[in-house]
Amino acid sequence: QLQASGGGLVQAGGSLRLSCATSGFSLDYYAVGWFRQAPGKEREGVSCLSGSGGGTYYADSVRGRFTISRDNAKNTVYLQMNSLKPEDTAVYYCQAAPGWGITLVQAMGVMEGMNSWGKGTQVTVSS
Repeated sequence: QLQASGGGLVQAGGSLRLSCATSGFSLDYYAVGWFRQAPGKEREGVSCLSGSGGGTYYADSVRGRFTISRDNAKNTVYLQMNSLKPEDTAVYYCQAAPGWGITLVQAMGVMEGMNSWGKGTQVTVSS
């Protein structure tokens, strides 16, 4: 399982950096995606990074504010969140899937269908 961490309470306009790590396998060749679920809403895909690190996807709602990156030496993927808005409030989860031969959007579709998810990390943005 992947474990997300780094959430917290921040004022609108502030920043947080989320981390996604696992000790069970190497993330090097996996596409890694960030998802979020707000109360009463369905889980939505936020961002995804290809296994090579050369390809990225961002949802329209976060493009230009969030940046996804990886540190293979630490087996960790990060989500830098800047200019946070109250509507970014949600529990954030990360997930991984083999990404070769498919687009990042398709990889996120595969991730969405997975049954095992980590605990997630709460991000709360106050206005």
